[in-house]
Amino acid sequence: MGCDSQQTDTQVDVIISGCGPVGALTGNLLGLMGVRTLLLERDVTPHGEPRAFSCDDEGLRIYQSTGLLDLLQSNMRESRFAEYVGGTGKRFAEIHTGETDFGFGHTPLWFFHQPLLEGALRDGLNRFEHVELRKGVSVEAVVQDSDGVTVRYRDSLTGEQRSIRAKYLLACDGARSTVRKVMGIPMSGRAYGEPWLAVSGTVVDGEAPEICRFVCDPKRPAFVATGAVNQIRWEFMMMPGETREQLEKSETIAELIAPYVDPKRVRIERAQVYTFHCLNAARWRQGNVFLLGDAAHTMPPFMGQGLVSGMRDASNLAWKLKRVLHGQSSASLLDTYEQERRPHVEAVQKLCVRVGHLFLARNPLVASARDALMRTLQRIPRVRKFIEGFEFKEAPAHASGYYFGDKGEYFIQPRVKLPSGEEVLLDDTLGNEFTVLCRGNAPSAELEAARELAESLGGRMLTFHPPAEAVDGAEEDAPTLVDVTGKLADWFSKRAADVVVLRPDRFVYGAVQSRRLPELREALGV
Repeated sequence: MGCDSQQTDTQVDVIISGCGPVGALTGNLLGLMGVRTLLLERDVTPHGEPRAFSCDDEGLRIYQSTGLLDLLQSNMRESRFAEYVGGTGKRFAEIHTGETDFGFGHTPLWFFHQPLLEGALRDGLNRFEHVELRKGVSVEAVVQDSDGVTVRYRDSLTGEQRSIRAKYLLACDGARSTVRKVMGIPMSGRAYGEPWLAVSGTVVDGEAPEICRFVCDPKRPAFVATGAVNQIRWEFMMMPGETREQLEKSETIAELIAPYVDPKRVRIERAQVYTFHCLNAARWRQGNVFLLGDAAHTMPPFMGQGLVSGMRDASNLAWKLKRVLHGQSSASLLDTYEQERRPHVEAVQKLCVRVGHLFLARNPLVASARDALMRTLQRIPRVRKFIEGFEFKEAPAHASGYYFGDKGEYFIQPRVKLPSGEEVLLDDTLGNEFTVLCRGNAPSAELEAARELAESLGGRMLTFHPPAEAVDGAEEDAPTLVDVTGKLADWFSKRAADVVVLRPDRFVYGAVQSRRLPELREALGV
């Protein structure tokens, strides 16, 4: 597929195909890192449909790294409690999400309105002169060579074809990814046979009722939750003998939502039957083309991890691209993207399937036995804590990858006090480079070695101390933080570490005693 006859635009560093939530997030991350980026979006106007709906603590932390969290969160709704009920309507399990703390700075269940979220992320791109969003264009061809990628696309309004060169192309164009198809990368997995009706509506008469409920009724499994901006989301399983046309009728929808809210109070914005899939692309990278989000993987909706998984992809890959593009790391660093992310995605997919099998039993006898068993098990304190504390959620960790040690661990994010006296979440002090964090009472020689390591990484050094210790004139380039919660000291003590090196995505590259700093530096290659 040659592009010689087409007009070629000025080269950029990265092209992103698709500007949904994952593409827009990736564009913001690359923009913050100084990467010249072009986003190509098929639609001329935002789609306006509330498709993705939920976000967890990891997702909020990633949004935090873009500098847009306050804006995004202003249009979100926190859910502090979720329940599972059986066919009788009696609760058999509950999750206290408002009291759950995985240590990452945020509670783990939030709902958003996708058009508002997507709009804010797109507006965020305007902060960067080196980032451009081009709408109403469709990717038609991709050609790779030893120096990068040429993308040919067509303007839907004028019909004009253009080509543009970049070092890398990121496919953020969804489950039906054009880029993935053009590259000939197959998807494998399975589709689940039971279609579902997804209904989104806004309560226009008063406040929406507060609810987050998994209805595990064999007669009709369902999910309902109050979302942002007075919205409610319902999901109803299509039962044998029903048709798409029947379920999508306004009178059917009114009948289904009536147990939760008076249909006359609701303006329905979306009602669509869909079938969910659990799929993985055969490979997430082909040369200088990478797949992210639904272009790389899809999963059942039972844990609300579809979009968040794509966000994790973006957070993992963006800083690696930046370091390679800016000559700070070798191109082999990019091999760790799929190495780190695929196993975690597959584990989350399996968890979603297990949760679906457990809570969506269709046999009435099996469902009744499940309800009784779950109530009995929760009389055991440790089991009750496991369920109520949402501990069955897959931990953010990597079995292998770009790490000094056996695996990658997501670092905690406690509140800390700045020298000014202001209290902030830890990540607000880190920036988007590597960070070297160590105890403030370390010997001066060790602090100097840590400082040199941070400088060689193009990052910064931070120190911390307990509230009881005085701070002697913290330097501007290495501010000393007050560990107001004591969680930093606990983390270091449990790992017998003096120094931790944090990657830009907040994963721990390595945590070592100070005597091993030379080993750590050698492993980093700086």
